[in-house]
Amino acid sequence: MSDDSLYFSGAFPNTRLRRMRRHGWSRRLVQEHHLSASDLIWPLFVIEGGNNREEIPSMPGVERWGIELLVAQVGKAIELGIPAVALFPATPPEKKSAECLEAINPENLICRAVRAVKAAHGDRIGVICDVALDPYSSHGHDGLVREGYVVNDETVALLCKQALVQAEAGCDVIAPSDMMDGRVGAIRRALDEAGYVDVQIMAYAAKYASAFYGPFRDAVGSAANLGAGDKRTYQMDPANGDEALREVALDIAEGADSVMVKPGMPYLDIVYRVKQAFGVPTFAYQVSGEYAMLCAAAERGWLDRDKAILESLLAFKRAGADGILTYFAHDAARLLESAVG
Repeated sequence: MSDDSLYFSGAFPNTRLRRMRRHGWSRRLVQEHHLSASDLIWPLFVIEGGNNREEIPSMPGVERWGIELLVAQVGKAIELGIPAVALFPATPPEKKSAECLEAINPENLICRAVRAVKAAHGDRIGVICDVALDPYSSHGHDGLVREGYVVNDETVALLCKQALVQAEAGCDVIAPSDMMDGRVGAIRRALDEAGYVDVQIMAYAAKYASAFYGPFRDAVGSAANLGAGDKRTYQMDPANGDEALREVALDIAEGADSVMVKPGMPYLDIVYRVKQAFGVPTFAYQVSGEYAMLCAAAERGWLDRDKAILESLLAFKRAGADGILTYFAHDAARLLESAVG
């Protein structure tokens, strides 16, 4: 049908979609998706030293926080109505090893940070802990390496122990990001048998071997350890979509309370398909590379930073995400608060 035939078909001028767009009040009335601070999870990096803080050059505006300063940042999240934070450790190099034993040390950096946050803030905010070995490994991989290959079952056994020390420290949500087969079911059994039946599992169910993780690896100090290596033998091929649905289905069957797609904006089609197929709580991670790109464009005046932040996050909601892990969480919550005020 040509443009002319559509124009004269009767739909126009009787139907004018722009009528509903003319005024701000009518646009608000028919807005299909809404973004609020309650949709945000704030990833935070922790380092040794109570009052230490370090800038992360590849993530402008993001810092690593000593535990005392971290507790204060979490307090800011509570004030802004952010419901949860995700904590990631920058483990000192001398505590990293091929066997990743610092991951299961009850006195490791992340466990001490969780205890401090919970002591200060209690249940006013949720604490999510990453379960994977890359922050603790001298080789930069998410699992144990045997003869050059990341082995599955031996890694899963260690991940279960890691999840238990985090749960004991007070973590509310265990988030396995390693992409080993069967790890969700194994962790669920380990938690239940230890009495942590109410600790949630947020599975990184569809995590891709992406080029967008570089700044994060700088932040946790694993980039140098991984070197020229890659994670393609366990993270997903960016070319695959149907496989993501299989991964999600397995994690749900194994006991995941919620699932995550990572990265975010380059994989909004996967977010949509997961939500449509399963209808379970679905999260997406606006990863470090996405954050860095938006910041770089805004610094050069190519994008309006505030508008780009909110538009990018609203896109996740439109795709079906129930919540978004984003380094913009603090800024976005403040912008949303100002808009309401």
